[in-house]
Amino acid sequence: MAHPSLSPQELWQSVLVEIELALSPAQFKTWFRGTSLVGIEGGVATIGVPTEIAREWIQRKHEKLILKALRARNEHIRSVEFVVVKQRPRIPVHPASTSGSESLPMTQPLIATDGLHPRYTFEMFVVGPFNELAHAAAIAVAKQPGHAFNPLYIYGKSGYGKTHLIQAVGNYIKQHHNALSVCYLTSERYTTEYIAAVQNNMVQTFKERYRRYDVIIIDDIQFFEGKEKTQEELFHLFNHLYQHNKQIIFSSDRHPNYIQNLEERLRTRFAQGMVVEILEPDYETRLAILKKKVSVAAVRVPDNILSIIARKVPGSIRDLEGALNAVILYIQLKGTQPAASELDTILKDQHKPKRALSVQEVVQKVAEYYGIDPSLIYEKNRKKEAVLPRQVTMFLLRELLDMSYPTIGEKLGKRDHTTVIHSYDKIREEIGKDPTLRSQIEELRTLLTF
Repeated sequence: MAHPSLSPQELWQSVLVEIELALSPAQFKTWFRGTSLVGIEGGVATIGVPTEIAREWIQRKHEKLILKALRARNEHIRSVEFVVVKQRPRIPVHPASTSGSESLPMTQPLIATDGLHPRYTFEMFVVGPFNELAHAAAIAVAKQPGHAFNPLYIYGKSGYGKTHLIQAVGNYIKQHHNALSVCYLTSERYTTEYIAAVQNNMVQTFKERYRRYDVIIIDDIQFFEGKEKTQEELFHLFNHLYQHNKQIIFSSDRHPNYIQNLEERLRTRFAQGMVVEILEPDYETRLAILKKKVSVAAVRVPDNILSIIARKVPGSIRDLEGALNAVILYIQLKGTQPAASELDTILKDQHKPKRALSVQEVVQKVAEYYGIDPSLIYEKNRKKEAVLPRQVTMFLLRELLDMSYPTIGEKLGKRDHTTVIHSYDKIREEIGKDPTLRSQIEELRTLLTF
């Protein structure tokens, strides 16, 4: 059905809803945050993207999907073009965030101004031995916000379902306690907004914005490590909310006692309510999660295939979901179920290079990503702009090409292998603490492996 009367913004919002349903959450947030429909002229729709890498990837991988979605809404569109459009940072009028550590600064399909994603509900949350205590605590808070456990602090490794659970609390409160106002945001968003407020002399406005809510949910608080001023502001927000019996919910990748460079007064407040861990899901729970996902998918996946996925993809729910999406894509493209040998290849290739990679390719892509000359990665210098890209390159060569430390050192300017070991260990440690770096590594890994 065509909708030629829609404005470009309305049209793109509608298209993004369809794209979000077709992709995994990680893919959608990585490649479609900050995109926009610049305009339509002569049957050509011009799509604005935030970076050159995003332009290259979306054009190569998602152009057909975008064009199909656009044409379903405006039959006069014949083709699409992609241009890089730089966005200026700003403080949003309403706090909003995605369901994760990344934000969508321009468009947020399916996500309300309170930051909550309607698909993250208790009904869609699979409970097992690994998360039943966290689930029980979340239910208690959802039914009696401000009175059950305050604050509620849920921690566990990335991809174990923390964001889903804490957002489920918010969605339940919205539905059953509609007089209460709810706000979900990431710690990264909170920090960014606070810094912008300081720079624009709007700190009081920033304070008032979050103090007016009855329920505040902050995701990935390990991001506050070492940010003294932001921690101080959070401390005052916490005290205000707590003294007024307003519900506070946090998530993190670790227990508050193990967050480094965190003020003791904050650590104490994080721990004064309920602190509960989500563990790694067992096989039975992984299978139940897959069945739940398939129940709302457009493609049928047999139980025997789901069982194989659950057995061969341990660890995070995010990895599990990615494997399932790969199988669903295969079924959609081929029109048939994968054979056992094909399924092994699909699962094996989920996070492995689809082709042979060279050192030069890795260096080139990392240099492009960070906007530096590739020669800086090889040179023996301490130029600030080259340090992180060089360390990331060493990390990716080790992870993707399985190269030895001495070989990496030899390839990158004849460096000593101890330098490579230090760089690898540093990046591995930092991605566990820094969601921004973790997102960068995953984007580069995706660009290099497909």
